[in-house]
Amino acid sequence: MSRYRPPAPPKSPYITRQGFDSLQQEEESLWVKRRVVVSALSAAAAEGDRSENAEYIYRKKELRGLDWRIHYLQQRLPNLQVISEKPSTPTQVFFSAIITLEDDSGDEVTYRIVGPDEIDHQPHYISMDSPVAKALFKKRLDDEVTVTTPAGRITYFITGIDYE
Repeated sequence: MSRYRPPAPPKSPYITRQGFDSLQQEEESLWVKRRVVVSALSAAAAEGDRSENAEYIYRKKELRGLDWRIHYLQQRLPNLQVISEKPSTPTQVFFSAIITLEDDSGDEVTYRIVGPDEIDHQPHYISMDSPVAKALFKKRLDDEVTVTTPAGRITYFITGIDYE
């Protein structure tokens, strides 16, 4: 039985200025942390038998994770396009919009549409590749939007659009 998984679709290359700066800062801090981990790994390796040395095994795993993330950021950052200007029609939903939505029951939720690399940084950030964001693009204030989710279809009304 095969365990083949098709490759994931490529992520959109767009990012806000804040997100780009945050990723650059993360890369710099990872390099600093890597130096500390390498010195701790070296000290653990000097203790003797590495096969039963928990500190050594832990530091190797930690170093592997740091190296993976640094490699990812080094590959991803040069390919990102920073979008910092506001759209010419601020009454429509585009990248970096802050949207207030109201569902059928009257509950309101606020999202900001950002690039897929920065959704972890703030609550209520959604990726521009998500089904909700794709359904919202180019809609206007007071438009009705229907989104198909795993839980079913949800209908939202756009009650606010803002760009910082």
